[in-house]
Amino acid sequence: MPRVINAVLPHRAEPATIVVEDGRITAIEETSAGGEPTEAHEGLEVIDAAGRVVLPGLINAHAHIDKTLYGGPWVSAPRVETVAERVAHERRHRDSHGLPAHEYISSLVETMIAAGTTHLRTHTDVDPGVGLRGIAAVAEVARHYEGVIDIQQVAFPQGGLITNPGTLDLLREAVDAGASVIGGLDPAGFDDAPNAHLEAVFDLAASTGTAIDIHLHDGGSLGAWEMGLIARMTEEYGLAGRVAISHAFGIAHPPTQARLLERFAEAGVALVNAAVYDSPVPPLRACAEQGVLLAGGTDGINDLWGPFGDGDMLRRAMLIAYRNSGRSDEELLLALDTVTSNAARVLGVEDHGLHVGGPADLVMVEARTVAQAVAQVPPRRLVMRAGTVVARDGALVAG
Repeated sequence: MPRVINAVLPHRAEPATIVVEDGRITAIEETSAGGEPTEAHEGLEVIDAAGRVVLPGLINAHAHIDKTLYGGPWVSAPRVETVAERVAHERRHRDSHGLPAHEYISSLVETMIAAGTTHLRTHTDVDPGVGLRGIAAVAEVARHYEGVIDIQQVAFPQGGLITNPGTLDLLREAVDAGASVIGGLDPAGFDDAPNAHLEAVFDLAASTGTAIDIHLHDGGSLGAWEMGLIARMTEEYGLAGRVAISHAFGIAHPPTQARLLERFAEAGVALVNAAVYDSPVPPLRACAEQGVLLAGGTDGINDLWGPFGDGDMLRRAMLIAYRNSGRSDEELLLALDTVTSNAARVLGVEDHGLHVGGPADLVMVEARTVAQAVAQVPPRRLVMRAGTVVARDGALVAG
C-alpha cells in the first residue's frame, strides 16, 4: 500500500503525507523533514508528490457520452441555431455514424479517467428511434471500467416527452435497465407542455425512487417561471436534494435571479452548468453564499452538436471561474468545488474527498497551488482510484 509524501492539498498550509491502506486514506499528516517514513509507515510504497498539488477525484456532473464521436474520424458540425434544430440534425444522422458507438464511448471514458475523473453522470438518449441502445452501450462500458470510474445514467428524453409518444414507457424501461435518474428537456420551449411534462417526470421519479435532472435551456422570464415550478414540485413531491436543473439559462434573468436562488436553497434544488459557448452561467459566488449547490459538467463532447471537448474537469472548473470573472484564489477554489465536493453531493456520492477514512481517489497535478491548478489546467501526473494507480502522465496504466 502506498503513501504519498510532499503533497499540497486543498485547505492545508503545509505539505502533507497521505497514508493509504486497503484503498482508503488512513492518515493525513504533515510531511516529515526529507519525507522519511515513521516507524508506523515503514514498508509502504512511497510516491513523492514533490510539492505538487493533489486533489480528490474529479466529478463530471453532466455529459452525453452515448452521443460522442471521440476517437473517430472528423465529422463537421452543422451551422444551426436552436436546440430543436440540433436535435433534429442528430436524429437524422446518428445511425449513419453508428451511434451510440462502444469504441467511441470507451475512448472518451479512458481520456476522462486519465485526466482524473472518478465519477460521471451522463444523459443517455431514450426515444422510440434509438430505444434503449444507448443505455445498453453505456452500461457495457461502465461494467468494463467498474472500479476505475463510476458512471451514472440519466434516462434522457431529448426528442420530447409529451410530444413524442412512447417515450415515457421507454423511460420506465430505462430505469429497469439501470438508469438511476430521470431527465427532461425544456418542458415549455421544446415540449410545449410544461405542466404535463414535469408531472410525468416527477411522477416517474417518485414511483421508481430515482433522482431528477432536467435540461432547461429556456431563458428569460419563461425559464425563470419553469425553474420556480420545478422548485415548487420538488417540495410537493418531497424530493429535496434529489433534483437538479442542468444549464439553467433562465438564472440570468435579472428580475428573478435573487429570489430563484433563495427558492433553490429552500427546496433543495441543485444547478449544473457546463459553461458552454456564450450561454449564461449561474453566479458562482452568489450560489455559494445562498447555499445553492452548483456543479460542473462538460455537456456534449465531440458529437453531432459540436466538435469541442475532451472531458477534462479541471478545464471545466477553469471555464466556470473564467465565465464568472473569478480571478481570486478564493473564487478559483469555489470553481474547483463545482467539479469535486458540490458535484459529489449532486450525484449522491457520499464517499468522496481527501479525509481520513475516505476513498484513496487522488489526482496529482503539475501545479504548486490549488488555485494555479484550476487557472492553468496543467497535466495530471498521476491518478489513483481506491489506492491503485490507474493513470500516469495522461495515459492509463496497463493492467
